[in-house]
Order: sequence, then C-alpha cells, then structure tokens
Amino acid sequence: MNPTFPWWYPVGAQVTAGGTAFRVWADEHKSVSVVVDGARHELKREAKGYFSEAVAGIRHGQTYGFLVDEEGPFADPASRYQPAGPHGLSQIVDPTHFSWSDQEWTGIQLAHQVIYEMHIGTFTTEGTWCSAIEQLSALLDLGITALEIMPVAEFSGGFGWGYDGVNLFAPTRNYGVPDDFRAFIDAAHAKGIAVILDVVYNHLGPDGNFLTKFSGSYFTGAHQTDWGAAMNFDGEKSEQVREFYLANAAYWIAEFHLDGLRLDATQDIYDASPCHIISEINRAARKAAGTRGIILIGENEPQDTKLIRSEAEGGYGLDALWNDDFHHSAMVAATGNREAYYTDYLGSPQELLSAMKYGFLYQGQWYSWQKKRRGHTSLDTKPASTVAFIQNHDQIANSARGLRIHELTAYGKYKALTAICILGPATPMLFQGQEFAASSPFLYFADHKPELAAMVRKGREKFLSQWRTLALGQVKYDDPAARETFEKCKLRTGERDSHRETLSLHRDLLTLRRQEPLFSRQNRQFDGAILGPDSFMVRFFSEGYRDDKILVVNLGTQLHLNPSPVPLLGPPDRRQWRVPWAPEDPRYGGNGTPALDSELNWVIPGAAAVLLEAVD
Repeated sequence: MNPTFPWWYPVGAQVTAGGTAFRVWADEHKSVSVVVDGARHELKREAKGYFSEAVAGIRHGQTYGFLVDEEGPFADPASRYQPAGPHGLSQIVDPTHFSWSDQEWTGIQLAHQVIYEMHIGTFTTEGTWCSAIEQLSALLDLGITALEIMPVAEFSGGFGWGYDGVNLFAPTRNYGVPDDFRAFIDAAHAKGIAVILDVVYNHLGPDGNFLTKFSGSYFTGAHQTDWGAAMNFDGEKSEQVREFYLANAAYWIAEFHLDGLRLDATQDIYDASPCHIISEINRAARKAAGTRGIILIGENEPQDTKLIRSEAEGGYGLDALWNDDFHHSAMVAATGNREAYYTDYLGSPQELLSAMKYGFLYQGQWYSWQKKRRGHTSLDTKPASTVAFIQNHDQIANSARGLRIHELTAYGKYKALTAICILGPATPMLFQGQEFAASSPFLYFADHKPELAAMVRKGREKFLSQWRTLALGQVKYDDPAARETFEKCKLRTGERDSHRETLSLHRDLLTLRRQEPLFSRQNRQFDGAILGPDSFMVRFFSEGYRDDKILVVNLGTQLHLNPSPVPLLGPPDRRQWRVPWAPEDPRYGGNGTPALDSELNWVIPGAAAVLLEAVD
C-alpha cells in the first residue's frame, strides 16, 4: 500500500484534500488505468498485485472505471455507487458529505431486541429509502427495536431480493442514492430504532460480476456453494480476498452507522484457515463500531452453535443465529404439512415447549431429511442468542403462491403461535406486514435477462419440487422475472387500519414483552408441561413464586382437563389465576375468554393461547 497516503480501506476510490486516490487488486495483470469522465490515468503497481494512484482535481460525484490490460472500462470492485447498475461506470462518493445527527446514539446490545425483517423495494409502494422513512413511526409504535434490511448491494435489473449482489460496497440504485440510505439510518436512530444489514459473503450474483476481470483468485474450485463457486478464503492469494471482505464489513458499520450485520448462509462460507473468516469479520465489524454496540447474526442451516460461542471457547463470536427448527415446527403445527424439510418435525406441544426452553430442537440427533445428524448443543447458550420467527422472506416464498402463515392456518392458531414467538425468551423477529396480516404475498423475484431468467425459472421449479404436492406439476408459478410478480409483493400500508385487530394483537404482545419483567428478562427461569395432544403450558417464575405468570397454549379443539394433576397449574398460596390477556379479546376480533380454572376444573379453549397471572 502507498505508505504516503492514509487509506481507510485497502481498495476503492477515496476522496483526498486535492483529488481522489484509487486502489484496486489486479494481481494477474500488467497494467491498470482509471478512466475518469473520459480522461485516463495510469495506476502504479504495488506489492501483492495492488495498483494505486492519487489523481488531482477528481471530486465527489464524478464517474470512473478501470481499464485492465487495456480491456474495459469495468466498474470498481469496491465501488461505492453504480448509478447505471453493475454494467455501468462507478461514481466517486465522499461519505463526509452527509451530515449525521445521531451523535448521541450508542448502538445496541442483543438483549431486549425485537427484530423486523424488511425488503426496501416492497416495504412501500415507492420502494425507496425515502418512502420507508415515512413508515418508521408506525414501526416504533408497534414496538420494533431493530430493522433487519434484506441485502442492498447493487445487482442487475430493476428489482430483486438482493442476494445476487455483485457490487458489495454499493447500495443499489433501485432504492435511492447512498445518502438516502444514510438518511434512513439517521432517521431510525432518531426514533431509537437500530438498523442491521443482511450481507452475502458466500457467493456473488450471476450477472454484472466483473471480479474475475481483475483476478481469478477471488473464487476457488476447492469448495462449491449452493449457488456456484465459493469465495476464496483459504486458498492461494486468499489474503487479498479476505482483506476485501473484511473491509466491506467494516465499511457498512463505519460509513453507514449500521448497528450490525446478518450473515447470509454461513454454511456456504468455506474456510479451513486457522482463523475462520467469520471470526475476522466479527473483529473487523466491532473494531469499526468503536464504542458503539453492534450485534452480528448468522444464518446457518445446520444450526452450528460454534458461530455464537466466544473466540475464547473456540467459536466465531457472533451474537445470535436464526432458529429454523422453531419455524419448521410452528409451520407443521399450523398447517399439518410435513413435506420436504418439514419431514422431521411433528409440530407437537413437546417441540414448541422445547424450542422455548432450549432453542434448537436438533442438537446432534439424526435428521432423516438430510440423512445425517443435525445441530449442536445450545443448552449452555443464552435464550436471546436464537432468533425465533414464524415467517421470514425465504419461508414465505418457499411455497407455491408466497402465502403468509395467517392464510395457511386458522386465525386462532396464527394468534397462538404469534404469542409463543413474542412472549418466549428468544429474540423475536417479524417479517414485514406480518404485524397486520398483510394480504400481499412474498414471492421470489429477480429481474434478469431472458436467458438467465429462464434458468432461474427452471431452477425455482426444481427447488419447489421437493414438496410432493408441488412435484405434481399442476401449479403455475408466478414468473420471478416479471415485474408484476414484484409489484404484487408490495405492502399495502392502508391495511394497518383495515386489519387493525391483528395489528393491535402484535402491538399488545410486544408491550407485554417489554413491560413485564418475566418476559423481558430472556432467561430460563420457567418450566412447562404437556396438557394434551395439542396443548401445553409454560409457567414463568417470579421471585418467591408469588407473581408467576402462565401461558397456556392449545392448538387443537377445546380441552377439558379434568382431573388436572399438573403441579405447574397450581396458583401461588392464597392467590388465584385471572386472564389479563387472551387473543380472543374483542380488540383482536374475538368474543372474549372466560376463566380457565373454575368449578369445572380446567377448560382450555381451542386454537388459542391464554395468559394467566396470579392475583389475590
């Protein structure tokens, strides 16, 4: 690296006092030039295959590209913005142009967070950062504390999920300019809401990826991901690849004031190095945050708890993992469907109670769907370190029509499962629109060129064929490449009023979680019991047991528990149980809930969750 210039990151375009400095890794090439607004400037070769040069008079907002051995120009691999998309030129961005107002923001810790996953392109009709800002007050009123934004790295086309990003430092033009993203985060912080970004470090998209024009060493043939070639984190010349990705993690935290990252599909981040790249990402992100608190969340299909153990314990240091086990069991309980990757779940009271108590259901047992053992122990981890959800972007879209769970089950079951998710000790996560039972589906969409779109369409049909019912070939799927598919997924924000009963349910449950210490403490000071084939209860213990609370869940028909030899159902001495909250309250579209414990013994309503508290 040029010792005379204080680089913020190892690559990219950095505005200086008198111009802009450029640096790029192109180890296999003899010459690299930067072309700025038509003018060409030769870069000097450094050690380890880097090229760099400071060019006077080049300022914020100008466009540029790199000529590599006279071929190009290509977008900067570390471009901060692609105004014309991945196939166009890069734009110089000076991050100091934006005036932040969040100087008092100290960041977040994992405890007490309520996460809201959102896709900016479908969160509002306009699908922009600016329009999303207008909805922040509604999310604050709901009780959301952290937003998890689906990937925003630049990708080809006018719409997509974002997991096929190719310019990892450039927020996509589809949602606005980079400063619009900063304004969104700044506005969220002003309301006390954190913002976490979903990043994809396991592969790059199939269109607009020009990394191989600079170096073939970005990828490795030693590993294969579900989407093609893996990133080279442990092979020859992997040092520079690791440097690139570590810089990216630090960049989002430092320049956009993000409060954390969610690492996509970490099982496809392959690294046999002594220090795994995920551990280094953890360090780089936290260093970039300085004194601000951030949280790092992993998606890991095998649910390997090594990711959330400290480095001192031989782990990678992440804060939390998504809990697919809880989702899968909840979906079976809701729908009765045990096809495909729901095969190894029963949706039983035992499973749901175990997920609340222990996090992951599979902690090393045999998993017939994959014909191997699944998971690792989480018995010694904190409950908050698993993220519980009954909906997310993947799981809604992994169906024929992208229907949400409230459309696939009885409304009473939907409300009961929502209560389990929100009042349990894990970190709860909602998917956009879930809070008001959105009528809009969430489908897979990707705006690709015709040839690639045909391949994606075919691949999607093959993936969904793992469901026996979908393998019949009788369903006509929405075309992922059609703008109509994308448009129908946009939320109808007016449904917050027309579906106010469901919105009230979520708001009240989140208020309960926040205000009641027995729920907000997120520990394992509770126990439970199975009451019937479809029913269970959880008792949250208070100091001295006097102010205990019970959550009774029945996903089947009305249960008359008589006799009731279940010790946990007994009230504290000289107290009795009353119902402070139930989903059958008229506020949520119900008819009310009578006392459960009466002279008839225990009568537990069907398809419901009821909260009980001890009173004199």
